[in-house]
Parts: sequence; structure tokens; C-alpha cells
Amino acid sequence: MLANAWVIPLLPLAAFVLLLAGGRRWKEGVAAWVGSIAVLAACVWSLGVLAVVPGGTGRKMEIPWLSLGDTVITMGMEVNRLNALMLLIVSLVSFLVHVYSRGYMRGDERFSVFYAYLALFTFSMLGLVISPNLLQFYIFWELVGVCSFLLIGYWYYKPEAKAAAKKAFILTRIGDVGLFIAVILAFWHTGTLEISGVIQAVQDGKVEAGIVTLIALLIFAGAVGKSGQFPLHTWLPDAMEGPTPVSALIHAATMVAAGVYLVARTFPLFEASPVAMDTVAYVGAFTALFAASIGLVQNDIKRVLAYSTVSQLGYMMLALGSAGYTAGVFHLMTHAFFKALLFLGAGAVIVALHHEQDIRRMGGLWNRHKGAGVLFLIGCLAISGIPPFSGFFSKEEVLLSAWQDGRWGVFAVGVLASFFTAFYMFRLFFLVFAGEYRGKGQPGPVSSGMMWPMGVLAALALLAGFAEFPGGWLSHWLTEETGIPAGHGSAPVWLPLLTVSIAAAGIALAWGMYVKQSVSPEQWRARAPWGYRVLLHKYYVDEGYAAVIALPYKGLSIFLRGFDRYVVEGLVRLATAAVQTAARVSTRLQNGQVQTYALISVIGLVLLMIGLAAGRLF
Repeated sequence: MLANAWVIPLLPLAAFVLLLAGGRRWKEGVAAWVGSIAVLAACVWSLGVLAVVPGGTGRKMEIPWLSLGDTVITMGMEVNRLNALMLLIVSLVSFLVHVYSRGYMRGDERFSVFYAYLALFTFSMLGLVISPNLLQFYIFWELVGVCSFLLIGYWYYKPEAKAAAKKAFILTRIGDVGLFIAVILAFWHTGTLEISGVIQAVQDGKVEAGIVTLIALLIFAGAVGKSGQFPLHTWLPDAMEGPTPVSALIHAATMVAAGVYLVARTFPLFEASPVAMDTVAYVGAFTALFAASIGLVQNDIKRVLAYSTVSQLGYMMLALGSAGYTAGVFHLMTHAFFKALLFLGAGAVIVALHHEQDIRRMGGLWNRHKGAGVLFLIGCLAISGIPPFSGFFSKEEVLLSAWQDGRWGVFAVGVLASFFTAFYMFRLFFLVFAGEYRGKGQPGPVSSGMMWPMGVLAALALLAGFAEFPGGWLSHWLTEETGIPAGHGSAPVWLPLLTVSIAAAGIALAWGMYVKQSVSPEQWRARAPWGYRVLLHKYYVDEGYAAVIALPYKGLSIFLRGFDRYVVEGLVRLATAAVQTAARVSTRLQNGQVQTYALISVIGLVLLMIGLAAGRLF
């Protein structure tokens, strides 16, 4: 099974080809079955690979692809414990999203096209995960970006969806330029594109320290784009214009996870550069707090979850930058489960409320949809860090990494972001499920096909934390024979007490504001209206981009368009007019009359004589 792991990404690719060939002729049920069965097969195969994958470097298989002089570039697969875990996470979440989508997308006229895009997206991410060299990795990295463009802009007839798709594509390309330069530099200085070969060259001291830092920072630039770190985070909330199952897939286990996976996959490069580690830790910490603060005031149910995704991705980077390799990967795993649960729960709410997304027009759904409420509550408890849910264990590992690495400021930022997370998630929960219904019409039903994938994710959100606690099994399993430290040891007694207390305080504040109403949100807004406006406008980052980048670029384009139209085209028209005028004069002169020819000859002779005379005089 391990030797044939390369088949795993080909299964959803085969589904994509079949769905594309079948087109719209296939009924919804057939398209859903084709996509779901292919991804389920990939999931089962991934589980088998995870069960038998060895430690250390794992298993590699390659075939020659290109020859450049003495250098042979290969294509193939590499399976180690890190990417075996990622294979299972990606394929499992993708399968549950495929099943859920049948109920959510029912009646869509491009139903089979949607499933084809999902299958291609899954293939791209699985191919990225098992890539053994940087060039193959980069090819799948770009294919993931193309698929995200297709899925975010799936409802292309909506201007907002088209704009969001273009924004995601352009912003992630900025980071991808950095990754591409990193690939070139790595090949230039090590002579290989193999990820393991580049890491070995760095560990053997064959690459200068400054070059290692530059390569690591450029790799991180690619991760910043894909994983929505500040300042390239603005595409991720706008990606909510796509269908909700797409949001669950992109924001939980695929595209945004790719950047974190990239840093974890090349972690020894970052370990070799203190500057790179500092950069990852500080950018991650700032992103975690920055996005969490914006989430405090958002009113769109999906955008609240989007900013929580940005914040949690910051946590993962915070951990990796604080030498918490297993903490970052652990939080990546738990986040995949509880964030997919939250997005699918939001989708169930949106369907029940006839595609309403404003939480100010919700409420009272606990009595009408208690099953969805319970599952959504599990997701909220997990992301808030309440034991025994998985987010508690992984978030504690993240904060422990920062504390024991001596990054006190990063640790404090992580604790504050944890408080914000608990508050805005339960603000969301109480406004949606508690109180009285504030919308129009009556909530509709939610199909069982949408509910049971949420149930599976809820179970994983509850149980996944026990992969690491007690005993640190996941840490030892991930790092065996890799040379990467397994972890930071046992947490001090006060740390879990602090994290739980902070989360409980955030929940209590949300309950006091939106259930008991003993604290008025309006009074807080009135005390600092400027702060509220800044958060509501997301710190004016988009407006800043428009003023600093888009507006000057637009002005330059207008100038160049005017230069092209009036200068370049003017010179062309002038030359054309001169030739046409000369042609018309020549045509009139060449009229076949002898008298005209004689007159021209006389005029020419007179001019010649005048010229000669002038020459003698001067």
C-alpha cells in the first residue's frame, strides 16, 4: 500500500475527468456519487498509508522527468509521517465536504461542474502533499491556486464572487513569486531540487548562513500568501463569496493549510536561521491578534469564521516560529476538524434561513434546530480552548512553545488572542442560536445528508486532542528519526488554568452582552466609536492598498494609455498621413501630360541653378 501511495491523488483526478466528460448530462446524484466515492477511496488508502508509514525520511519513489546537463529532475512521491497525516486530513475533510455538498448545492444548474472543481482541488492538494522536490511542489502549489480561483468564483454571475476570485488569485501570486525565487536559489546553491537534499545540504553547512536565511524568508513569503498571514490576508475573508462547502474546504484542510505545511515540511531550513524563526513567530503572533480583533465586530456569519481562520493560522505560525514543530502541526490537525465543523454548521444555518448570512437577523435557532446547535456549540468550545475538546490541547501546546522558547511578548499576544477568540465565537453562537428569532419568514429544514458529516467532524473535534494528551504520542510519532525535537516537555500547572480562565472569561463576557444583556454592546461602542469603526473597516487595510498601490497603478495605466493613444498612435498617424500626402502629390504630378513634365523639369533646373549659385556665394 505504501509503495502505491502515488495512486491516492489520482483517484480524485479520475473523478474530475469523469465529471468533466459527463458534463451536465449526469443527474445530481450520479455526480455526487462519483466525486464522493473517489475521495472516499483516497481517504481509505490514506488511512492505510498512515498505519504503515515508517519513521525518519519515510518512503520515496521517483522517475526521471527532465535532464539539464548533468542534472536530472525527477517526478514522484515521498511519504513520511508528516505528509501521511496530511493525506488523511485532506482526504477525510474533502470526503465529508463532498457528502455535505449534495444537500447544500441541490438544484444548482452546474452541480456536476461544482463536483468536478472539488475533485480537481482535492487532487491538487494531495499531489502537493506527497511532492518530493521543490519544482513538483511548486507546480501543485500553483494548481491549488487555480482551483481556488475556480471555486471562489463559482457563482461567476455575482460581481462580488468574480472580484473575490481575482483578489485571491492576485494576492497569492505575490507570495508565490517569493516561493519561486526560493526554488531557484535552493537549486543554485545546493545543486538539487529534492526537499530532503536541500535540507541535508543546509544541515551539512554547504550553504552560507545568509543564503539560508534568504531562502527561508522567501519560502515563508509563499506561505504568507497561501495561509493568509498579514499583510496578504485580505483575500481570505473575501473568499466567503464562494459556496459554503468551498469555504469549509479552503479554510480548514486544503489551501490555507498548504502554507503551514510548507513551513513544517522545510522546518530544518528555518531552524538553521534565527532571523527566519523570529520572522515566522512575530508575523504569526501579530496575525493571530490582528485578525481576532477584527472578528469581534463582524456581522456576516461566514466572515466571522474567516477571520477566526486567519487568527488560527497565525497561531500555527507562532508555534512553528517558536520551535514548536509538533505544536504547529497538532493545531493544524485539530483546526481542520473544528473549523470544517463550524463552516458546515454555518452552511446549515444559511440553508435553514433561506441564505441569510447576517447574524443580526438570526436568533432562536436552538429550539428549532437543536441538532445543528449542539454540533455548532462543540465547534465553538473546541476553537475557544475549553477542555476536553481538541482545541484546548493544541492551543496549550502552541502557547507552551512560545513560553518555553523565551518569547514572552509572543506568549502574551497569544493569550490575548485566545480571549478575543472565545468572545467572538460565543458572540456568534448566542446571536445565532439564543434569544428570539429576528429574521423574516420561518426557518426551513436541514437535510440529514448535511447533518451527519457535521457529526463526524464533531466527534473528531472532541477526540483529536487525545492524540497528544496524555503522553505526547503524536509528538514522538511525528519526530521519530527526524532530528527535530519532539516538544517542550510538560506544561506548568498554571498554563492550562490560565488558558481555560481566559477562554471562560471571553465566553462569560459574550453571555453577559448577548444573553443576559447586563453589559450593553452599544455603550462600549459609544465609549470608543473610532475604535469600533477601525475594526469594522478591518483597519482600513483594503483602503490602504487601494490608495498606496491600486490608485497610483491606475494613474500610471491612465498615463500610459494616453501616451500610447496620443503620442505613439499620433506618430503612426502622422507618418501615415505624410506618406498618403506624398502619394497624392505624386499621383497628381504623374498625370501623363507633357506640359506638366516640361514645367517640372524647368522648375527643377531653376532650383538646381539657384542652389549652385548659393553655394558659390557662401
